[in-house]
Amino acid sequence: MKFARQSLLGSGHLTEKNVSREYYRRRLPHYQPSDAVFFVTCRLTDSLPREVILDLMRERDERLAATRKERDQPKRKLLELNEQHLYFEAFDKYLDNVSTGSDWLRRDDVAGIVAEAIHFRDGKEFELLSFCIMPNHVHLVLSILDQGATVVGRRASSPYRLTRILESLKWYTARECNKLLGRKGAFWQHESYDHVVRDGAEQQHVIEYVVHNPVKAGLCREWKDWKWTYVKDGLLTV
Repeated sequence: MKFARQSLLGSGHLTEKNVSREYYRRRLPHYQPSDAVFFVTCRLTDSLPREVILDLMRERDERLAATRKERDQPKRKLLELNEQHLYFEAFDKYLDNVSTGSDWLRRDDVAGIVAEAIHFRDGKEFELLSFCIMPNHVHLVLSILDQGATVVGRRASSPYRLTRILESLKWYTARECNKLLGRKGAFWQHESYDHVVRDGAEQQHVIEYVVHNPVKAGLCREWKDWKWTYVKDGLLTV
């Protein structure tokens, strides 16, 4: 599937006018409108070799250098957001095929902690549409609940509520998984990937991508055979 390579400039949801709202960047740009569906990926720390990451970052920086030639700031932000998609696509391909690095989620007891924490937040912080727990990363498709909702343990700040929710989820699961593994230190990679799902058609594509990830990675023959895949009733037509 090629949705990660579609140009944001052609999207009916993202425009030069509205992209400047609810937008921020750390290592990558993030766009988090309050009424959107998000495709999120969180990976384990040290799940990719350093040389792979450096190569991916070098390629990304070369493309970002070209976007900086655009003088119109909103359009430049859109181009940067597009680079986030390309960056994710390359990372995800490596994550599915890498044979070294952290893979604690391969253990059922560890994956179970993450799955339970995700389900616990469903209906409290977000509406959960789908997820898949892979050996070294997790895919989520969700929508944020209204502004009255709280992050477990603290108030969710606007406009970056998705970031706050992910921070809370990762903090809790890291603590509990580390206890189980008898280890200390970082469990998740600090930053997560989040992508705004633009419409119902793309939502269907994203959910299909998520549930078929274990099949594509050679972990099972049918997506329903993978224990750590979830789809909300009525959302998947295949």
